[in-house]
Order: sequence, then structure tokens, then C-alpha cells
Amino acid sequence: MKRGAMSAVQLSGGLSKLKKKHFRVKHQKVKLFRANEPLLSVLMWGVNHTINELSHVNIPVMLLPDDFRAYSKLKVDNHLFNKENMPSHFKVKEYCPLVFRNLRERFGIDDQDYKESMTRSQPVLVDTPGKSGAKFYQSWDKLFIVKTLTSEEVERMHSFLKHYHPYIVERHGKTLLPQYLGMYRLTVDGVEHYVVVMRNVFSNHLRTHRKFDLKGSTVDREASDKEKEKDLPTLKDNDFVKEGLKVYIGDEAKEKLLETLTADVGFLTKLHLMDYSLLLGLHDVERAEEERHQAAAAAAAAAAAGSSDGEDVDGAGGEGAGGIGTLDEDDEDSSGSGVVRGPMGLHSGGYIGMTTPPDSPRTLVREAGLHDGCIIPELDIYAVPSAEGAPRKEIYFLALIDVLTHYGVKKQAAKAAKTVKYGANVDGISTCDPEQYGKRFIEFMSKAIE
Repeated sequence: MKRGAMSAVQLSGGLSKLKKKHFRVKHQKVKLFRANEPLLSVLMWGVNHTINELSHVNIPVMLLPDDFRAYSKLKVDNHLFNKENMPSHFKVKEYCPLVFRNLRERFGIDDQDYKESMTRSQPVLVDTPGKSGAKFYQSWDKLFIVKTLTSEEVERMHSFLKHYHPYIVERHGKTLLPQYLGMYRLTVDGVEHYVVVMRNVFSNHLRTHRKFDLKGSTVDREASDKEKEKDLPTLKDNDFVKEGLKVYIGDEAKEKLLETLTADVGFLTKLHLMDYSLLLGLHDVERAEEERHQAAAAAAAAAAAGSSDGEDVDGAGGEGAGGIGTLDEDDEDSSGSGVVRGPMGLHSGGYIGMTTPPDSPRTLVREAGLHDGCIIPELDIYAVPSAEGAPRKEIYFLALIDVLTHYGVKKQAAKAAKTVKYGANVDGISTCDPEQYGKRFIEFMSKAIE
């Protein structure tokens, strides 16, 4: 039997042979998937189950077209042994398991680490300003983001994946595109939910002090007053331009960054995709140092007063624009596998990175003191430090988000409406065609980076 056919059989329906041994009560007692909503319990259970199943499947030398259509599917009835946490009836479907396993590997994410991040504790809902109505959750260790999708978006992801995987292979993982790590359909109480898991753009231990969602358009691109009231608002192009801000990373880093960005935008343009954004997070090094001193002083004062309240007073981190972001507690560094080169290979030698050999416990050293203010290369893969001589010492987090909008009927109608409103020659209209959009996007970013 051809391997391609085997993978589709194994992963479409063929996992039924393995099902029985996974229903023993003894196996499940090890892990109770406690969450405050059934969907999250089922997601945790599903990731745990599918990763365990994948460990029995031989790793193929190369992926075949069948692997991009394959899925594993499971239906659970009368789930009585853990009823206080899990619904009695649910279904879990994982899309393209071998493709996503291969992507996780290429992005330097070990399957056991992925499982640990997604199942040890429930993902947490994060507040986002997106218009799409999608919900975003963050894994307990802030390494991954879970985004809800519509069934149409799942179809788009399938179509995108066929081009995305070869592009990631060709670029050796050197990209600012979202790192897609798994996609699932979860059926709870007869209702189907679709989710995709991505790597968090922002750090899980360096706080984000400001964040921007930049499209390279200045028409209708300003954060609302309501948004600006938030602790960490998602600011937009006009806010960035009005403040006269720049990303100060130096000539060499700028060249590398723009090369990666240009390749990614070229890839998206070829697929007629547009409306994507650059998510930019700023970590202010001096402000962070001040916050640490204040936190230490407050902790010392509390200890002196005999207080038993040992809470971190660093405050909450920020939620991600378009669902990607947040970071705060310095003691939450978590699992990483090996050294992962950042998308542009831009980590400077001045920062300490720590790795763990494969056989050691799967966590990074948790003593915050070892990492204060430092980029950890295998975790902070989107981080670029400010250049020597920059006006402020900052660490920037940059990545592309929301990359699946196809230039179709809706976008053309929106362009027509905005042309009527603003006139045909306004450069700033965000709803132009993909080539114009990409060209304007690169021009804007080129000016924004020094």
C-alpha cells in the first residue's frame, strides 16, 4: 500500500484500531482536563489524545498530497469518569495531522512541549479588538495562541496550507508569517467549533509596553477612544505616524528584516491575499527595569510587614492585536526545544539565551534573575533589539498576522465603496488590490524602520 494512502487511511478513520486502549479509565485518571468551559476541556483532551496517537505513526520522509486532505477523527460517548470536567458526548477532529506535526518540527517545537503547553492548565481568554468576532485564548505559559475560526476559514486554511508548507520549507522557517501549529474541529453539545493554534508573537516573560497593528494605510486607521482607554491599547498606523515613531534596529538588521518581509509579502500577493497587518510590540528596557525595582521594593516592604501575600505586583501584560500577544510575569518562562533561530536570525550576541538538552526536564530555568530584561532566543523568536545609539533601549516584537483575507467579491465591493467616499486617487485606502496593498505595505514599513 502506498504510504500516502496509508496516512490518509491511518489518519482519517484508521485510528479506530487504536481507540480501545485509550478509553481505559486508568489512562485518563492521570490527567483531568479542568476548564471553566466545556470547549476548553475538549480542546485540552483532544490535543492530549491526538499527540499521543501521532507518537505511534511513522514519520514520513516527505509529505504527499493526501496528507493535506487527511484527518483523524474521534467520537466519545458516556464520558462518565471525568464528568465534572468533561461533557458526556463530544467529538474531536484534527486536520492534516502529519502536515502540522511537520510544521511544529520545522518551527522547533517538540510535540511533548506542545502538549504540555496546551494541556497542563486551561488556555485563558484574552481581550482583542478584532472586528471578526473571533475569540482568542492564550496557553497557560503564554507561548501559544488559540483562535476560533469559521467553517469558511477552515476551508481557506486548507487551501493556504498547500502553499504555506512548501514556502516554510523553502525559507527554512525564516518568515514573519504566523506559525500555524494545529487545527481542530471540536463538537460539544452538537455544536461544531473550529480552532487553530499559533505561536504567540510576543514574549511570555518580557512585558509589552505598547503595541501597534500596522497595515501601511492611513485612511480610517486610528485606535478608537474606547480602545485607547485600555491598559494596553492596540494602536494603528495614524497613531504611529502622529507620534513620529520609528523602529530603531540599525542598517544590517533592517536589511534582513525587509528581505524577510518582502519575501513574505510576495508570497501572499501571489496567492491574492491582502489586508494582513504587521503586529509590533515594544518592550521598554529602562521602564521594565524600573518596574522590577518597584516590584522588588514592594515585595520587600510586604515581607517586612509580615504579609503573606506573595503576588507579583508587575501587573497584567497586554492582549494581542488580532489575537496575538501578551506577556507579563517574569517567572513564567516555559518549555522550549533546542535553539530556534529567529525568523530573521537577528538575535544579537548581547543577550543571554538558555537551552535545555533533549533529555533534560522540559522547562527552562525559572529563576527570573537569570533572564531579567534578556531575550531568550528559543522563546522570543520574533524579538529584535534596538541598535546601539537608538534614542531608547527597546526590544521589538514583529510579525505578520491576519493573512487569510482573499481579494474577492467582498474586498472589491469595499474598495468601490471607499473610492466613492474618498476618491480614486487616495493612496491610503486599505481596500486596494493585493499588489498595490503589498507594495504600499513594504514602503510604509521601510520608512518606519531605521
